[in-house]
Amino acid sequence: MNDAANPDVARQLGRPRGLRFELRIWLATLAILLPALGLAAFLLWRGDWPLWQRWSLGIGSLLLSVYAARRLHRMVVHPLLTLANLLEALRAGDYSLRGVEARRGDALGEVLWEVNALSHTLREERLKVEETHALLSKVLASVDIAIFAFDDARRLRLLNAAGERLLARSAADSLGRTALELGLEACCESDTPATLKHAFPGGSGSFDLRRTSFREGGRPHELIAITDLSRALREEERQAWQRLIRVLGHELNNSLTPIKSMTATLRTIVAREPLAADWREDVQGGLSVMGERAEALTRFMGRYTQLARLPPPVKRSTALAPLLSRVCRFEQRLPVELREVPDIQLDIDSDQIEQALINLVKNAVEAAQSTGGGVRVRVEASATQVAILVEDEGTGLAKTDNLFVPFFTTKPGGSGVGLVLARQIVENHGGSLDLSNRPDTRGAIATVMLPVRGQE
Repeated sequence: MNDAANPDVARQLGRPRGLRFELRIWLATLAILLPALGLAAFLLWRGDWPLWQRWSLGIGSLLLSVYAARRLHRMVVHPLLTLANLLEALRAGDYSLRGVEARRGDALGEVLWEVNALSHTLREERLKVEETHALLSKVLASVDIAIFAFDDARRLRLLNAAGERLLARSAADSLGRTALELGLEACCESDTPATLKHAFPGGSGSFDLRRTSFREGGRPHELIAITDLSRALREEERQAWQRLIRVLGHELNNSLTPIKSMTATLRTIVAREPLAADWREDVQGGLSVMGERAEALTRFMGRYTQLARLPPPVKRSTALAPLLSRVCRFEQRLPVELREVPDIQLDIDSDQIEQALINLVKNAVEAAQSTGGGVRVRVEASATQVAILVEDEGTGLAKTDNLFVPFFTTKPGGSGVGLVLARQIVENHGGSLDLSNRPDTRGAIATVMLPVRGQE
């Protein structure tokens, strides 16, 4: 094998000592044939044969011995050289060579068979690695997250297209430079995960920073992922404005369209000469319609103001049982069953939580009235959180996608604010609100999750 191509391997193996393997085979072969040659020489020397016969037999025996030695040498050394070439090809990454004499049931054939099998396995594994590497490269190039890999000297060894955009420089100009030269030293020193405001050459704003470590070639490396949060926040803000404008535009059109129509009608009435006998009644009726629509628009804006100006909670230690008892007694249209409540103290704004629960119980009662069912409130508590469950025996929820969309309602005369306000109150307390259909029977269940004291 040619170890010159890999100095590390040659250095590890060292220089060969003693006689070469081929020379040892020659000597072993001659040692095997030496007794036979000695016996032939003795018989020739002691025999009564003519001189030419003895010389012919001696030379023939010598040549036959040399031929047998070469054959034995070739039978031993040639397969080993073939194996050496195959293994050298495997080491060089060439998995196309195969041993042609590989076969089962033969000692040498078994070795060649296993080498061929190893070559096939390595070829398949390399193909998988190459496919995985190609997929990883495409993923890194496609994601909008800047990826950087630094070695133990904090020199950049890998970055993707998003990283190039963030640094405003190409990979060829960035690879091999230190984190300090690239302006990423603070990212390498910061605790993660973290959100930081930073000005990179390719953009500034809020960024999510995550850092992890890995090893390559036995050496520690750092992997840094930087996500631009500003773009996502701007997109969310744009969508929020679009939804708000859509809702406001819908409500304004609902009120302004009849007002505009009625204004045109009144203008026509008062422009007649002479005035109709019942013109006063028509004008009063039109003004009444316009006033009603203006009042509806005022109520809508008041509900929006209520939703937008919810104050932060003023938390105090509050017993849960009396609060739930007040909520259930507040509803008079239908008896609300309150299951036994454990003795629990919560750090909450009792007024806000009570208002949220009143909205949920109110919705449950209205749903149960349509089917003649009942409403039940119960509590499930753990070491870290308390679940308040409001269960009704109504028709259930037909759609859950728009339940928490502001001003969306399926009830006649509904404001579409109650559920949104309730969820906002609960989330301001570090909890969550979920609505779903009951799995055991007909109806819906509202689940309010609140943290216990000291778990916010």
